[in-house]
Amino acid sequence: MNLPSRLLNVSVRMSILKYSCVRTLYYLPMYILVIPVVIFIVLKGLLRHGPCWLFYKKERLERPACMDDPQLGNHKFVQVKDIKLHIVESGDPKNPLMLFLHGFPECWYSWRHQIRTFNKDYHCVAIDMRGVGESDGPPGKMNYTCDLITGDVCELIHVLGHETCILIGHDWGGLIGWKFAAQYPEMVDKYIAMNIPHPDRFNELVSLYLPQIIKSWYIFFFQMPWFPERGVQMGDYNMINEECKHGETTDEDIEAFKYSISRPDRLHTFMNYYRNELTLIFTKTGVVKTPTLLIWGTGDDYLHTRLSYDTEKFCPNLKVERIEGGNHFIQQEQPDLVNQLMKKYLEKEITLEI
Repeated sequence: MNLPSRLLNVSVRMSILKYSCVRTLYYLPMYILVIPVVIFIVLKGLLRHGPCWLFYKKERLERPACMDDPQLGNHKFVQVKDIKLHIVESGDPKNPLMLFLHGFPECWYSWRHQIRTFNKDYHCVAIDMRGVGESDGPPGKMNYTCDLITGDVCELIHVLGHETCILIGHDWGGLIGWKFAAQYPEMVDKYIAMNIPHPDRFNELVSLYLPQIIKSWYIFFFQMPWFPERGVQMGDYNMINEECKHGETTDEDIEAFKYSISRPDRLHTFMNYYRNELTLIFTKTGVVKTPTLLIWGTGDDYLHTRLSYDTEKFCPNLKVERIEGGNHFIQQEQPDLVNQLMKKYLEKEITLEI
């Protein structure tokens, strides 16, 4: 099949799958297959730890000390439209803004390694996105649409006294980053995405490529009411231990993520991102013209490495750096290498502009 025909087929699928009723029928086998997977996970926990483990949840009232490390910056609350966002700010505000957007199940703290490296040359700001951690979390799924979240980012840049930024995004923050760069290209000098494909490329594979559909099983599970929240909370948020404890991540770092997600209603509001995700994915993003670096760990359990290929048609000014065997949380698992790649890219781009 030639390229125009392939693109036509992708376009047709996107136009059809943007309707929720059609998506439900199309992915019905996945919704059915998710049930035994979840039952297996619950039974495994029961056999290993006993029934009390399923409902155990530690109370966390204060930030872990690692989150108040002065090297990471000052905690502030910024009014953005009708909500307050929690940010951690470091570096000289006169320097170019480097804005960090986190993924699930994390918070601003997932960028600790990058903040320490780049706040000497940049005005570094890492945020808890709406509905996460110490930021406001308005109730209701419709308060977590893409337009509202990208609108938060746009308003925040202006409130911080900047007109543009170097945008850094991972996972959910990376998805928002792609959308923001497409919607507000004049506000993004450079974009660095980590283990998150361009949404239109993700659409291509999640609508047709079986290995990626299978890797995306959790997205379908998260569409359900109540059960996903209960599943994430099992064993005092054991899922965070299993998924995030890699590389240089310590037990105290894990406590930081658990503190963030265990704040009142925050797991539910964070889950609303996923409950809007299929609509977001099947709404066309379009071409991103911003100079972009895509850093990709090839050992990602959730996103197939094939997603990191054939993205140039959606982002012509793209550089891809693949880290062999690196996992989904690449900026925390291999921070030194990621920071080197970021520095190399940013310095090269600056030199070219001069």
